[in-house]
Amino acid sequence: MSFWQTVTGSDLTREWKAYEDRAQALPTEYRAAWEQITFHASPHADFTGRNLMPMLDDALGLLEETAADGRSVHEVLGDDIAGFCTALAGGEGAHGHHDRWREQLNRNVARKLGRLGG
Repeated sequence: MSFWQTVTGSDLTREWKAYEDRAQALPTEYRAAWEQITFHASPHADFTGRNLMPMLDDALGLLEETAADGRSVHEVLGDDIAGFCTALAGGEGAHGHHDRWREQLNRNVARKLGRLGG
């Protein structure tokens, strides 16, 4: 990957397009699960979304394998797709960018209030 691709994000666009092409080849039930996975995975993304790409690749691979085996989506993912995405992102309590920004803001406010109060 070149510096220019990293800066512009064109590498991510190509990867995302490849994921979407792979997802279109899945049966309808699996495509719906893919859409839910991408929706529920997005809060776990960093600023660029690069950290999601390996996770999404694994999830899509799992969907492709289970479709080929003839198993149902619910049998593999269960009913809690949001929980599945949280587990893929790093387990229960995994922090997304919103959580990190909130923690940083709270630290900054506490530091400012500490200076004012002291």
